[in-house]
Amino acid sequence: MVKVKVKKNESFEDAFRRFNRKVQQARTLSDIKQHRYYEKPSDERRKQVKAKMRKLRRRNRY
Repeated sequence: MVKVKVKKNESFEDAFRRFNRKVQQARTLSDIKQHRYYEKPSDERRKQVKAKMRKLRRRNRY
């Protein structure tokens, strides 16, 4: 759980910006989006294999 304490003389916008940055670094939103729906294990593996192949193609391009 990400927590941000508002510092003395800090505006709400600055604190909110720090909070958003911490949420992105913790990858909280990406995990929520990824687990929004159930995905069968076979589909999950297929997706990982496709991602690996894409990564290899990009690496071999240069």
